[in-house]
Amino acid sequence: MNSSPVPEGPGSVSGAPNLPAGFTDTFTSRYVDTGQVRLHAVTGGEGPPLLLVHGWPQFWYQFRMIMPALARDFSVVAVDQRGIGLSDQPADGYDTATLASDLVALMDALGHPRFALYGTDVGMPIAYALAADHRDRVDRLVVSEAPLPGISPSPPLFLPPPLNAMLWHLAFNQLPGKVNEALVTGREDIFFGAEFDASAGTNKLPDHVVRYYIDTLKDPDHLRGSFEFYRAIPATTAQNQKRVQQRLTLPVLAIGGSESSGEGVASTMKLAADDVQTVVLTGSGHWVAEQAPEQLLAALTAFLAPYRDAAD
Repeated sequence: MNSSPVPEGPGSVSGAPNLPAGFTDTFTSRYVDTGQVRLHAVTGGEGPPLLLVHGWPQFWYQFRMIMPALARDFSVVAVDQRGIGLSDQPADGYDTATLASDLVALMDALGHPRFALYGTDVGMPIAYALAADHRDRVDRLVVSEAPLPGISPSPPLFLPPPLNAMLWHLAFNQLPGKVNEALVTGREDIFFGAEFDASAGTNKLPDHVVRYYIDTLKDPDHLRGSFEFYRAIPATTAQNQKRVQQRLTLPVLAIGGSESSGEGVASTMKLAADDVQTVVLTGSGHWVAEQAPEQLLAALTAFLAPYRDAAD
């Protein structure tokens, strides 16, 4: 497994706007060929490895505000999933078993046989699959702001308007491309802008941040790739129904925004894991790494301290 040349331009560290001071002194973009797919990862820091798995409709950039502090204690790896950002965008392979295997191969290529793991939004079911399918690889698991298909109760069809605004994409995103991409192409500002707004609650993301995400999604392959996780939900559901039969025993931290999932993340993880701790971030909506970075860092630092200290 060989690393490819350093990525540049939009989507890479060198092309990302409004990064924290000193970010580019610590972090660099790299392509990693796993043998099945080429993934883009942003790496930096010192210490035991910590893998960050982003949500929809974002990519590694959503972790930019917490990465510098984490890099003081950890070798941070923030990846673009298959189909997203600068990673390859193949036609298939978007069930969580395959996505998790991608990430195990990535960490193998980077020389990390064991690691801690944080996944948010769609990164949460991917992280759960990785911890369940590759139990010898993950030391501690952190998840936030998502259900687990096949384990969580399915939301009802009829919801109050605020919840409908946040959740209607779960069904829409599963539509075939002849409907889905056709409706969104040329209307990315409307579709994704509404999602970022509704899921933020009262503390909206800055306009320039939302613009950066939406601009990346105007690429046709990236747009398609952003929907493929959802189109694979039936396969992921069947996989999770098998996974949950063998409960997780590693320590799990479940995080929710007070204006979004709240305690629901912990309730979900308690269906699948024995050792679940809970944190609710006050004043945060769904975009926890950007809306409550200091609270999130405090929660991560405390939970990961035994893992960090064991590596000393």
